[in-house]
Amino acid sequence: MDALKFIPMLDLSDEVEELREALLAACARVLDSTAFILGPEVRAFETAAADYLGAKHAIGVNSGTDALVLGLRALGIGPGDEVITTGFSFFATAESIEMVGARAVFADIDADTFNIDPNRIEAKITPRTRAIMPVHLYGQAARMGPIREIGERYGLKIIEDAAQAFGGEYRGRKLGAIGDVGAFSFYPTKNLAACGDAGLLVTDDDQMAQLARMLRDHGSAQKYHHLTLGYNSRLDALQAALLQVKLPYIDRWNHARRAIARRYRELLGDIDGLVLPREADDSRHVYHQYTLRIENGRRPAVEAALRAANIGAVVYYPQTLPQAPVLVERYGAAAPLPVAEQACRQVLSLPIHPRLTESEQERIAMALRAALSP
Repeated sequence: MDALKFIPMLDLSDEVEELREALLAACARVLDSTAFILGPEVRAFETAAADYLGAKHAIGVNSGTDALVLGLRALGIGPGDEVITTGFSFFATAESIEMVGARAVFADIDADTFNIDPNRIEAKITPRTRAIMPVHLYGQAARMGPIREIGERYGLKIIEDAAQAFGGEYRGRKLGAIGDVGAFSFYPTKNLAACGDAGLLVTDDDQMAQLARMLRDHGSAQKYHHLTLGYNSRLDALQAALLQVKLPYIDRWNHARRAIARRYRELLGDIDGLVLPREADDSRHVYHQYTLRIENGRRPAVEAALRAANIGAVVYYPQTLPQAPVLVERYGAAAPLPVAEQACRQVLSLPIHPRLTESEQERIAMALRAALSP
């Protein structure tokens, strides 16, 4: 009967159970304080997160998407501007650019990392280009060295979409704290997860931090004194308190994810038609997702076989960003992105979380091997 037990992509119940007393104590502390919006809990989490990331400022907001929007606004990006980003990511990457009135311009990706290919960026630069938004997809670092060099050469700002990469590193620096602005999501499925929506914007720039704090609170630096049009995007004290409980565990959890990824490589490395994720030598992948490629048009059959074996597996993402209907309606058919489009046809993410057992991994590997056998 155990062999038929469903293996989900992610199981949060063990994490909740392990930290239950501390999480409940944090909830009680917030309830007793009656300070539910911003306040000392948010400031404490912001300080701890900034210290962990090596950033001067951390500003708590209500989602990773809002962190991107406020980050773009803090950089002064708006109507008439263009932001170059990857064509392969969750829709919020492009949505945030469009929401501030700018236009998302898409570059193709590197086949090994699924991230924006720095060699494809310069051809996309126009007189309207103001920024580059690399995404650290699936927890793997984009190549920030070449990206920053391009930014410096052309006077472009860098905003990191690090929604899936809390704790990841590039050349010894934490992701999200390398560009001018970094944006994180703490959606419940993330490596560092709130119990609801939450996000964080980080920067070393004092003026941008001040503006971001205003923007998250209706454009006000003090109550009823509104200096710009902002948003209602304040981090709840309850989520901040829960994240404070979890933050000290993030390195341990990411270490466990990396160990699981190594075991997947041991179990799956010799299967023809399967391309496993690769980690760059100068970065530290935190495996928000363990995403492989199924070659030769066999992904649908593999998906069906895993479902039949009661194993969760998900396609992140089935279409490129410029293929989103709303963007096609706005701009018409986009220029092809052949590497990203191939990824959309081939990628499949397997279950991964810190408590995935060796026996569960072995069962997943057996099902994959059977599905891809000649």
